[in-house]
Amino acid sequence: MIKAQNIQKYYGDLQVLKGVDIHITKGEIVSIVGPSGAGKTTLLQILGTLDIQSNKYDSQLLIKDRDITALSEKELAKFRNENIGFIFQFHQLLPEFTALENVCIPAFIKNTTKNAAEKRAKELLDFLGLSHRYHHKPNELSGGEQQRVAVARALVNSPSVIFADEPSGNLDTESADNLHKLFFKLRDEFGQTFVIVTHNEELAEMADRKLTMVDGKMLPSE
Repeated sequence: MIKAQNIQKYYGDLQVLKGVDIHITKGEIVSIVGPSGAGKTTLLQILGTLDIQSNKYDSQLLIKDRDITALSEKELAKFRNENIGFIFQFHQLLPEFTALENVCIPAFIKNTTKNAAEKRAKELLDFLGLSHRYHHKPNELSGGEQQRVAVARALVNSPSVIFADEPSGNLDTESADNLHKLFFKLRDEFGQTFVIVTHNEELAEMADRKLTMVDGKMLPSE
């Protein structure tokens, strides 16, 4: 599903990633842990095609056997929209839109018809226990509900891989626990691959594999 080799990232003279290799198979849930400043979020953004490695021509990034470095910006945007979902610590919902409208946005970008997008969005919101919240705006939802709407938005185009950056970091304990269980339920239901950066040790240990980053490098697996 994902194969990355020798991923490096510099910000000026500061090297944040120092030759990271990672291989993730289809249907895996992989957690990435490590101290703040280790490079976890930077790696996630590069794997998710939101950023690009500094050594583009001396590294490799394959997703679904596609060479990401060979894609034009337009091709990359299309690939990202169709194959990748994102869940962030802060849900990033648009406040002026309802839950249903927020979930539909990636589908509309994909040129899915309004009827088809809304049908898929409602299926996901129903699955996530939000059938009574279609027409509520984010400020009318609890933190856990907002994050579940963000999960539905990440899933609306049926992406192959979901990247999550501290997805439960802004939730209370009960909501965080429910979200963690949800990831595994989604994997079992839809076969998605999850790559999760987290400081939550419980979530990290639940994953199929836990990878640890320190000082821009991936530690050898135990």
